[in-house]
Amino acid sequence: MSTIKQEVSVTGATVPFFTYTQDGTQYYEFDTSRCGPPDPMVNAMAGLGLITDPAKKLVMINHKKPMGLLDKIGENYDIDAVDMEDGRVKLIFSYKEGESEKTDLAQTSCHG
Repeated sequence: MSTIKQEVSVTGATVPFFTYTQDGTQYYEFDTSRCGPPDPMVNAMAGLGLITDPAKKLVMINHKKPMGLLDKIGENYDIDAVDMEDGRVKLIFSYKEGESEKTDLAQTSCHG
């Protein structure tokens, strides 16, 4: 059974976002693998605003691990990184009780 992805409007996003549900979890997904800075950070911060409880996850597809982003929010979310066959990386951000709420999502620069 294939997952049906629907485009969703995300405030502040510069690339399309899609949503789908799998095993009772709602996913929001975006691809910045063809974008340069600051688009990966800007879109990740916009998307993280949607992850308000454990039943929601954010999927980011990027050309490499966004270390500036991971340094900035790594303590606030559980993050799984998966190397894709085509060389891109898929990051899955999950809500972390008591920590995700502390993230300053307005900080969209890597050196802030």
